Amino acid sequence: MRIRFYNGKICTMEKDVNYIEGELWTNESYVEYVGKAKPSSKVFDREINLNGNLLMPGFKNAHTHSAMTFLRSFADDMPLLDWLHKQVFPMEAKLTVDDVYWLNKLAIMEYLTSGITANFDMYFYPRDIAKTSVECGFRTVLCGSVNSYGGSVEQELADYEYLNNYNELISAQFGFHAEYTCKLSLLEQLAAEANKRKLPVYFHSSESRAETERCIERTGMTPTVYLNSLGMLNNGGGCFHGVHLTEQDMDILKEKNMWVITNPSSNLKLASGIAPLEKLRKRGVSLAIGTDGPASNNCLDFFREMFLTTALQKISCDDVAVMDANHVLHMATVGGALAMGLTDCDTLAVGKKADLIVIDLMQPNMQPINNLMKNIVYSGSKLNVKLTMVNGKVLYEEGRFYIGTEAEEVYAHANEIIAAKR
Repeated sequence: MRIRFYNGKICTMEKDVNYIEGELWTNESYVEYVGKAKPSSKVFDREINLNGNLLMPGFKNAHTHSAMTFLRSFADDMPLLDWLHKQVFPMEAKLTVDDVYWLNKLAIMEYLTSGITANFDMYFYPRDIAKTSVECGFRTVLCGSVNSYGGSVEQELADYEYLNNYNELISAQFGFHAEYTCKLSLLEQLAAEANKRKLPVYFHSSESRAETERCIERTGMTPTVYLNSLGMLNNGGGCFHGVHLTEQDMDILKEKNMWVITNPSSNLKLASGIAPLEKLRKRGVSLAIGTDGPASNNCLDFFREMFLTTALQKISCDDVAVMDANHVLHMATVGGALAMGLTDCDTLAVGKKADLIVIDLMQPNMQPINNLMKNIVYSGSKLNVKLTMVNGKVLYEEGRFYIGTEAEEVYAHANEIIAAKR
């Protein structure tokens, strides 16, 4: 299908955070043209008048546990480790493949309403998650989550090969749950396989103070230093959360070309703390943003994540000038794409994937337009998302979903699942 977007503002995120007046054409899953308006003899299947609104790359949610939608507002107001071991893990043990299918679909719907065009998911049944995403037309990167309570390195490697050859909407990265859920023998096996295959590795790390202190008690090292000593970071990868990092940790993350994916809403709700993003940024550490799962967030809202990413740094650094909104917008789009390995989904350029969103500027919260791009971070809302396109297909527009399933059916299944697990 060939679609023309015209009469609007376009932010490509290619060189800087700014916009042009122009139009963009898609051809099947790719961007065919982006630039100033120009006459064309091409025949389009659809022409969309932007009416002065903004078209830009979709947000990339670089850390998710999508099927945890069934635990939204279920186990709140508890410390991280109690929350995990007393509520989350026991409930998750009851999930079936069919449950994950419907719960993942519910999360995808919420991602679409927030202008998210891809997610980096760590959860059970990765092959079934991939099937659900493909059915919906959504782009998902699966992250390995092996730990000493379930899974194996052999199975993860098999899933890695399968998923990276499954569908153009699906890819996979090597990873494990966290240092504190993996025995030393498992971590050594993971590191050996990663180094053998030159694979980047992704994992939760330094999320809470208690987690970090317990690692020091067991090993004499912080999680970052410990994992680096095992050779886990030799090929880069990413650290989810990265809240309690020492100066040495941050130096190692920079040296090893590790991404830090921040999850501000989840970290606040679980009282985990505020990640030292400005310190990381000044060191040149690459940064991206994620929502984390809906059990700890509880809202999969990227506008809220962007605002908290900048506002919390201003508070923690006692400096209003740090973490400029333009940098945060870059983290939410280009940064997230590159952290996930989606090098063809980062910007809007000819030959790149047509993963894009339309932001409604004709709303009170977006007027007046003194600085349009900063408006998105400081005053933007999910209500401003008019359209979300993934791989050249419109999946959400004007409050309606085009994912092959009616919204009411998804909601009914989600409620039935949690009712049966209580």
